[in-house]
Amino acid sequence: MRPQLSEQQTEAPLGPDSILWQCAGQHSGFLMGLYAGSMQNMHPQLGAGVEEHSDFFTERWERLLRSMYPINGGIFDGDRAEQTGHEVRDYHLTIKGVDKHGRPYSALNPDTWWWAHSTFIMSAYLHRTHFVGKPFTPEEREQFYQDGLRWYRNYGVSTRPCQPDWESFAAYYEQMCAEVLEDNFATRAVLDLSQLPPPPMLDWLPLPLWRVARRGVNAGFVWLTVGLYPQSVRDLLGYSWTPRDERVFTAVTGGVALVKRLVPRRLQLHPRAKAGWARATGKAPADAPLVQTPHRFLPPVEARASGKHYCPY
Repeated sequence: MRPQLSEQQTEAPLGPDSILWQCAGQHSGFLMGLYAGSMQNMHPQLGAGVEEHSDFFTERWERLLRSMYPINGGIFDGDRAEQTGHEVRDYHLTIKGVDKHGRPYSALNPDTWWWAHSTFIMSAYLHRTHFVGKPFTPEEREQFYQDGLRWYRNYGVSTRPCQPDWESFAAYYEQMCAEVLEDNFATRAVLDLSQLPPPPMLDWLPLPLWRVARRGVNAGFVWLTVGLYPQSVRDLLGYSWTPRDERVFTAVTGGVALVKRLVPRRLQLHPRAKAGWARATGKAPADAPLVQTPHRFLPPVEARASGKHYCPY
């Protein structure tokens, strides 16, 4: 019998015994960034909200790097994860309107919100499968999905659109990809790295050298993302994928998995995830302040009071 989803649940927060804690919160998850962003934006309502409300395209690195703190916090913040989830939800309260096709949209439409979260669940699933090189057993996969539902409930958004188990979730995801997602401006903008500035850790690199390197970054990351797409999405966006591409993709992702096995786990974890593990294992006080984004990743000064951005200072 499938478990029933409830709107009101009192349940323990996610912790070290969860599959999600074991496979999320890793720096290599950034390799899933284009996948998650483009898959989200192909949803008609979400794409419209990004196109008409987001300043993502003017501060791409900063937005991505600071957003990883509350996103990971929804998993690793323990008994404060629900508060973090509510904060994330509330950043989206004013993101609504009518798109250029006359269709109303709202970021807090449960169907839209669930699709966005679904891409996070699928990103974590694909990351472990390809970049960790450790496919799930059927039992682990089901527990992982239930962890993903627990993560979702932290937002306080209706669970009406959710599927109760992995099998029905996989069917939903496939149906969305084949019948609902669309090619739109927001998707193409995410996939276009041709004007991407250097990441903060490479701000010392002379701009002419970055421009040369950026061509490889653009081509490589888009190719990697196409490898993660289901065939229906490749067809939608007009990307080809050959048997040779698949062989190279397997070799590249296998190489990443090999390197990860050689790097101590503590060095692989995002600061918010690392802090969660420290609290859960008694290496830090249970009430230690949550780790927040560095100041250099904050939104522009003029946007910090808008209520639409994670801005902890």
